[in-house]
Amino acid sequence: MKEISAELLQEFRENYQEDATAKVLQSALAKTDMAELSYLPVDGARLKGAFSIEVRTRGITAQEQSGRCWLFAALNILREKVAEKCQLEDFELSQNYLAFYDKLEKANNILEMVIEHAGEPLKGQLMQYVLQGLSDGGYWCEAFDLIEKYGVVPKQVQPETYQSGHTARFVAVINRLIRKDAMELRELVLSGRDPYARKKEMLQEIYKAECIAFGEPVTSFDFAYRDKDRNYHEERDLTPRAFYERYVGFSLRDYVAVINEPTEDKPLNRPIRFHGVENMVGRDMTALHLSQEALEALCIKQLKAGEAVWFACDAGAFGARKDGVWDPDSVCSEALLGGFSTEMPKGKRLEYNSSSANHAMLLTGVHFDGTGKPDRWKIENSWGKDVGADGYFVCSEAYFREYVYEVVIDSRHFSEEEKALLRLEPVTINAWDEDY
Repeated sequence: MKEISAELLQEFRENYQEDATAKVLQSALAKTDMAELSYLPVDGARLKGAFSIEVRTRGITAQEQSGRCWLFAALNILREKVAEKCQLEDFELSQNYLAFYDKLEKANNILEMVIEHAGEPLKGQLMQYVLQGLSDGGYWCEAFDLIEKYGVVPKQVQPETYQSGHTARFVAVINRLIRKDAMELRELVLSGRDPYARKKEMLQEIYKAECIAFGEPVTSFDFAYRDKDRNYHEERDLTPRAFYERYVGFSLRDYVAVINEPTEDKPLNRPIRFHGVENMVGRDMTALHLSQEALEALCIKQLKAGEAVWFACDAGAFGARKDGVWDPDSVCSEALLGGFSTEMPKGKRLEYNSSSANHAMLLTGVHFDGTGKPDRWKIENSWGKDVGADGYFVCSEAYFREYVYEVVIDSRHFSEEEKALLRLEPVTINAWDEDY
């Protein structure tokens, strides 16, 4: 069978018309959101309740209509350090402040890659990757780099703007500018001229556009607050770096990305280097590839130590946003469309682009079954308080095993054997071949 014939269509019609269940499903879907119909509340209810281990966190954040989840999750870990040191009940760090520099650094790196690789074929994989432009999305290593270079500030010092929470149009316009700039820089290099004076002018244009959309980043500020006992504190003329060093007070260099992505190009128990990621300094992202069991054990260690875990997952898989649940047994979209199966091995889903790590959040709790094994995980999301349980979500162990791909762990929780793995020569994966 090479084409869809009239006879084949007739066979399809007859089979459908004989399927009474399909007719009922058609009627239901004609009038109701699929997300509402696919969630099974009775099955989802078994995931609700207290957790064996819960880490206290101070409030739900809202990334609005932007892709800054990775940055929200990273800053929410730092938020807890500041709140503890200052004895604050509520506190939030400015996501807008670091997101400004994230876009500027990504633009700089893209333009620099255009200059560096001007001799590459325009339609080759590398240049097509570069010309994707910048995005709101990011990785833990990018958050780490931004925080180390630019520091952090309280949210009241650099608040959100409408554009910072609704970034799609700004990103689209800036990417058109970047691609025009890329064309010009490439032509300068290929003609033997120095591109850097023009590149500086290009970055100035982007900086100006960001200031208009998001506000110019602060360089110094006063930090005034009342602690939980209503005592007043104030410190004047702080720089963002000084605030980070004084009020966060710990090094992110101790944290290591751990992945479970069982694809053919990623050997287990080896560091994996993702080359060419569009981060701020063009340095490669490195993660330790461990088994799912080892990854989960490290998460539990960190939660037991009282610290949340940054993680990345496929938020589009088996999710009931309104109810705050991720679970293959509770969300049955396939059943609504005829009962087909989309099941694939975890690694094959990545290789065939059926899944990806498209959202980052914090693990803040875990529940153990009667045998001591995890059966559900508590999650602090950044989608605001109007979804889930006042913004908190839960995922089943079945979801965690299949759709969580990366976690970030303080290296003090690693065994000596795992620390030794970090010293092995990394296996390098090109950015355009990665599964994100």
